[in-house]
Amino acid sequence: MNYTTKQLAEITRCQLIGDENIHIENIAFDSRNIFSVQNTAFLAINTSKNSGEKYIYSAVEKGISVIISEHQLHDIPNVTWIIAENSVKFLQDLSKFHLAQFELKTIGITGSNGKTIVKEWLYQSLFDEFNTVKSPKSFNSQIGLPISLLEIDQNHQLGIFEVGISKPNEMKILAEIFPPQIGILTHIGSAHASNFENESQLIDEKISLFNDSQLIIFNGDNDLVYRKFNDLYSSKKLISFGLKSVNNIFIKNNWNNKNEDLLIRYFDEEFVVPVSQRDEATLSNVLCIIAVLKEFGFSNTKIIQKLNALKSIEMRLESVNGVRNNLIINDSFNLDLDSLKIAYQFIKEYNKPKKSLVLTDFVEGLNSNHLYQAVANLTNQQNFSKIFLVGDEISKFSSLFNSECFTFSNTHELIANQQFNQIENELILLKGARKFEIEKVKNHLELQKHDTVLEVNLNAILHNINIHKSLLKSETKMMAMVKAYSYGLGGYEIAEFLQHHHIDYLGVAYADEGVDLRKNGITTPIMVMNPEQHSYDIIIDYDLEPEIYSFRVLELFNQQLIRKGIQQKYPIHIKLETGMHRLGFKGDELDDLIDQLKSMNVKVKSIFSHLSSSDDPAEEKYTLDQFHIFTKNSEKLISGLNYQPIRHILNTSGIVNYPDYQFDMVRIGIGMVGISSDPEIKKKLQSAVRFKTVISQISEVNEGDSVGYNRRFRVENKTRIATIPVGYADGIPRLIGNKVGNIGIQNRTFPIVGNVCMDMMMIDIGDFPVKDGEEVMIFNSKPSLEEFADYCKTIPYEVLTSISRRVKRIYIKD
Repeated sequence: MNYTTKQLAEITRCQLIGDENIHIENIAFDSRNIFSVQNTAFLAINTSKNSGEKYIYSAVEKGISVIISEHQLHDIPNVTWIIAENSVKFLQDLSKFHLAQFELKTIGITGSNGKTIVKEWLYQSLFDEFNTVKSPKSFNSQIGLPISLLEIDQNHQLGIFEVGISKPNEMKILAEIFPPQIGILTHIGSAHASNFENESQLIDEKISLFNDSQLIIFNGDNDLVYRKFNDLYSSKKLISFGLKSVNNIFIKNNWNNKNEDLLIRYFDEEFVVPVSQRDEATLSNVLCIIAVLKEFGFSNTKIIQKLNALKSIEMRLESVNGVRNNLIINDSFNLDLDSLKIAYQFIKEYNKPKKSLVLTDFVEGLNSNHLYQAVANLTNQQNFSKIFLVGDEISKFSSLFNSECFTFSNTHELIANQQFNQIENELILLKGARKFEIEKVKNHLELQKHDTVLEVNLNAILHNINIHKSLLKSETKMMAMVKAYSYGLGGYEIAEFLQHHHIDYLGVAYADEGVDLRKNGITTPIMVMNPEQHSYDIIIDYDLEPEIYSFRVLELFNQQLIRKGIQQKYPIHIKLETGMHRLGFKGDELDDLIDQLKSMNVKVKSIFSHLSSSDDPAEEKYTLDQFHIFTKNSEKLISGLNYQPIRHILNTSGIVNYPDYQFDMVRIGIGMVGISSDPEIKKKLQSAVRFKTVISQISEVNEGDSVGYNRRFRVENKTRIATIPVGYADGIPRLIGNKVGNIGIQNRTFPIVGNVCMDMMMIDIGDFPVKDGEEVMIFNSKPSLEEFADYCKTIPYEVLTSISRRVKRIYIKD
């Protein structure tokens, strides 16, 4: 897009205050992720939970000079304002106008699952036939879709956009903005289903996007979907796809048989297609792609070529610890201008003061001169200390980049380069097209090489936090517990992400955990739950806030404040004993406590307690008694102090089961991972952790042979045994051997046999078709973390905190 501020105001019928002639090419709506201020306006979006207007100051500090907001902030000088009645509607009105300025074929994709994969596969199939624009990542919401539409320019011939909803009546708004000529429905599933009365209402809402579509391609395996399309849209051209033979396009032969190619039936025509991955979701998506390509007039031969060229869509960025104290951000899964912008947004979340970039040739899209000029302009605003360009094409444009620049023909030359191998204490962003195999660079740089990894999905953690926040009042604060190495997920990596997303407090168990966070740039308030006497010095030095649970601890900490000559009131947190019988002040101690606190140079930041059984419905009366004691004793303490500290008692299960007692703040722990004691809330959460490894070797074992140490397992029938490189030194307890526990391969579970070894364990895979090097899931969905904890006769907390530090942690954002 390219509009003047005057045009923006006129198009959206808004008030303009300031310069009429500023050209705007980008709209930012998250002040944390502003990666470019040139020709950029900041849009302050107000929601029921938050006001974007409080981030205007941050946007202006970064250099933004045009603000789109519902209110003008008069204390900010030298800014041009566009005042909108509703900031989201401003964006929607602008995108509707923008789309109307161009003549291009449009494809709109909706559904519960598969939207992003179908969009990316269609783009891969069509970009070299048509100049194509698409939604970046999974931008498909009331805000994401308009942002995507604003990417259209006069060169585009085809637009492929995702359209997503989560509540009733949302699709009507999006369909007005974007009525696609070709409509695609991928799949109807359980995502957001809880927000609708029934499946029928959900389907009606989704397919209302297609009211003005000329052609609709839909997954007809759901009988209700099939009937509704044929009843409501019988006057339109309809093509159904799916695994059932009722569809216009389906698989005629046994698709589970990997030894033969798929026989595709398309209306009255049959043809053979080679597809190696045979899960239902992948096959349904492939059938959808075939249907679209058929409608675009491609021959069967060309369709097969397109399908063979499809790449798996790994829509994620990884972060791993690297050698020489570097942090490696790996985004080598795709490369276009949109994904480059997203990568630059992502690295804003990290506190590394210096950063370097590895960037390869772009292998698709615009005219080279135009493209690389845009890439250089964008990159020059990121202040990289060094840039390493890989590929003969991008190397021609090295003079456009302001940073110290090095050029290489291929990845091998980069890895061998001395300058590259001397980088230390930096963030290194790897951004490359797949053909350059940037994965080799990541493998070269990463600190740990173990095939066994714990993969932590940061987006899922944020999603789970927001699900719990939705149960709270907007003003209720939240403390995230990051003790015990963030429940085994990692220390500062999790804290840094939470800080970026404005968590109110962090909680650690010991002072050294808090010190490590401070050393890594964490500035969010940190409460120390177990402030040992020898740690008081570093607690004060690193601005940590101790839990005070006894007169002894209070007096010793106060003495340390005096010794260090602390002048200001130092923040502390008072723990009350309400029935856990672990730590805390009791009711009959409060009068003395008030007197002592008044005489000391401290300020009580919060008063809190801990629930013993908030996840157990049988103990509801005991939990309510705890609330009563906490309310009574905290009120007495507040009255005696004559000021109002924060109060908090709810943990993760307390948030779900007792939201009426949220007080001023709640504490979330295992809920961030996706665990909940409430079945309905559990459905809404996302699994944030995958513990995985690979098969080292597969051996044939005869009847009667033993497996593993001490010959505790003997084979009853001839079978195949897979050995995987993970054992009790990685956190796998020995007790789950000999068919107690299972692990997952290709979404099926197989028993662990023999004794678990220190570094290995063995799996009975029978005749299931797997190969050496294939991925093995220790827990994620099959088995789930809860199921794995049951094998171990423990709880998810212990499973996660037992995973060894030698297991590499990888942090991803979908």
